[in-house]
Amino acid sequence: MEFSVFTGQANEVTADCLVVTLDQSGALSASAAAVDSASNGFIKARVDEGDIKGAPGKTLLLPAVSGIAARRVLLVGSGEGEASTVTAGKIVQAVAASVASIKGRIAVDLTALASEKFPQAWWAEQLVLAIHAAQYRFTATKPEKEEAPKADALTWIGEDVTTALTIADAKGLGTSWAKDLGNMPPNICTPTYLAEEAERLSDEAGFSCRVYDESELDAMGAGAFVSVSKGSVEPGKIIIMEYKGAGDEAPHMIVGKGITFDTGGISLKPGAKMDEMKYDMCGAASILGTMKTIAELKPAINIVAVITSAENMPAGNASKPGDVVTTLSGQTVEILNTDAEGRLVLCDALTLAIGEYKPQTCVDVATLTGACMAALGKVNSGLFTEDEALATELLSAGQYSGDRVWRLPLEEDYQAGLDSNFADMANIGGPLAGATTAACFLSRYTKDTRWAHVDIAGPAWGGDGTSKNSTGRPVPLLTTYLLNKAS
Repeated sequence: MEFSVFTGQANEVTADCLVVTLDQSGALSASAAAVDSASNGFIKARVDEGDIKGAPGKTLLLPAVSGIAARRVLLVGSGEGEASTVTAGKIVQAVAASVASIKGRIAVDLTALASEKFPQAWWAEQLVLAIHAAQYRFTATKPEKEEAPKADALTWIGEDVTTALTIADAKGLGTSWAKDLGNMPPNICTPTYLAEEAERLSDEAGFSCRVYDESELDAMGAGAFVSVSKGSVEPGKIIIMEYKGAGDEAPHMIVGKGITFDTGGISLKPGAKMDEMKYDMCGAASILGTMKTIAELKPAINIVAVITSAENMPAGNASKPGDVVTTLSGQTVEILNTDAEGRLVLCDALTLAIGEYKPQTCVDVATLTGACMAALGKVNSGLFTEDEALATELLSAGQYSGDRVWRLPLEEDYQAGLDSNFADMANIGGPLAGATTAACFLSRYTKDTRWAHVDIAGPAWGGDGTSKNSTGRPVPLLTTYLLNKAS
């Protein structure tokens, strides 16, 4: 998308659509008033007639009016008083939905909504992300019959927010790619496909990329990983990408679970909605999407991105409930449920990558537990960490980006739920606190590392039937967090 900043009167800006606001009392913003004055009261007449009342997110699209340079005017309600996170989201989504399919240039003035909490740069970033989301279409296996018209240029009326617009565009590109990967059918998006995509991006961006295949990991002693991957004809992979933007500093690490299809293994899932288990690699997709954003922006930070990928299938050589395996760390695990496979592939990837790179921080993201989705639904991802500073950074990044997380407990008392008579630990706890016991399991492989776990089981995809879609989360969270680290 092409960006520019305009500091003149809104009625003078040339655009295919001009966006201005009014509040719930009917009071026009400065730009809306300028448009109204130039059009001899056309805007105020629409308000007086009750065509729009200013409720948050409500819109009214008007045709060209004499005295206004723009071809259309979109009136947007801003509600009453200072915007909250919820109303701000409604407003930008409404604007994006209205203008995304208007071909050409969009000019937007949201300055009346800016506040200390939500400055103009924030509004600009959220608007661009919302336009990316509104324009997103999955076409890899179902091409559009004809290309839909779309806005391809944005003029921001107000402060110079060029940096925010550029960052938002890069985040939007990364999020859309993560959506593509998540939506891809599992017969195409295999561990090998993810490795090839990582190598392609690395070649384009100048990252280093190392792919460990299943046989190599088996020889290394990654018994937990192999216990999952061995049941499929698709060989598992651990993929490590490295971006160096800050000299010799220790890197920040991001890790994603990439189970490209999860049947549950021998602990077979029910058949209904099993197709949704192609989304069990959305953690990996978000890591790739984040690295695409990093490739666009080239921030001053060192990043190691890790993807641990396999299929979980119920073959004759698949792991059985009751099996005991030895992880790369040397700890043993009793596999009580083969459907708790995400933590098994993650633990060996964490051991491998933390041992190799000694990161400053490590954040893993995974569609790990239905228990987390039961607790938080589709709104917040679950955040687990004992590091208070890291928790604050991730919570702040989630609030700013709108890709929110909610902190859940990770206390020592929960560790006993993983006790086993036959191994150092079991791979599941009891029927309660399943999201926390899963995080407890991973914590045993991240000791002496500033580490956080983000369970994205709820927010990673949404909808049902023909509305089913990957969300691209948590790309906005991760990119905001890493860019804050860089700044």
